[in-house]
Formats: sequence, structure tokens, C-alpha cells
Amino acid sequence: MFNKVLIKEYNQKYPNKIKLNTAAEVYAEMYDIRQNDREFLVVFHLNTKNQVIAREIVSIGILNASLIHPREVFKHAICFSANAIILSHNHPSGDPTPSSEDLQVTKTLRDVGSLIGIDVLDHVVVCENDYYSLRMHDHDIF
Repeated sequence: MFNKVLIKEYNQKYPNKIKLNTAAEVYAEMYDIRQNDREFLVVFHLNTKNQVIAREIVSIGILNASLIHPREVFKHAICFSANAIILSHNHPSGDPTPSSEDLQVTKTLRDVGSLIGIDVLDHVVVCENDYYSLRMHDHDIF
């Protein structure tokens, strides 16, 4: 599978503290993930000004699924003292429409984040040429 060196290349710290204000900006920051042949779940850790502290790959799945557990999603958010997170993952199929599992996982992570005081601001599903923001499409999650 993937070795730690490859994972380290994808994980980045953001010394310039860029802001992610829109789903389009999240899509742009996912440039290196969008065309992968398996699902990658990425978490953007944000400070109190919604500036990116770090970007972390939390899970690498298979063609059409990824195992996600709140423990892994929030582990580094707590360590980084993140105020909020933005979730993003790719759909290798080329269709960014979220699955029912995507919606359920997002609701679960939103609830866990609420309990521990780390807001989940959005979940952006990306593919090569398009993206889908769960916040923008009001799926009764945010």
C-alpha cells in the first residue's frame, strides 16, 4: 500500500496561514488529490481566523469507499488546537455527488465536533473537474 514517505508528501503545514473562504478554494487546494484512483479523506485544520494551520490525509480508501472514524479525524485537530476543520475527499468516479454514506459520516463528524468544540465548517467532495459542497447544498447537516 502507501508508505509513510508518500503520505508525508501529501500532508502539509501552511506557514502562510491561507484562508479557505469558499468551496472553490478548497477544491483548488485539493489539486494533488482530485485525480487519484482511490478515495483520500483530507482534513484542513483551521485557527480562530479560519486560516489553515495544516492539511492532513486522514484516510486512504479504495475505489469507492474510505474507512473514516472520528478518532482519526479529530486526533490532530486537537493536537493543533484547531478551532474548526473542513473535510474534503475525492470521488475517483468523476461524479462529485455525495453518497448516502458521505452524508451520514458528515453528520456524525459534525456531532462529534460539536461535542468537543471543533466546528466542521464544510465537507467538499471533489473530482477532476468539479466539486460539491455539502454546506452550499443544505443537506440538513450544517
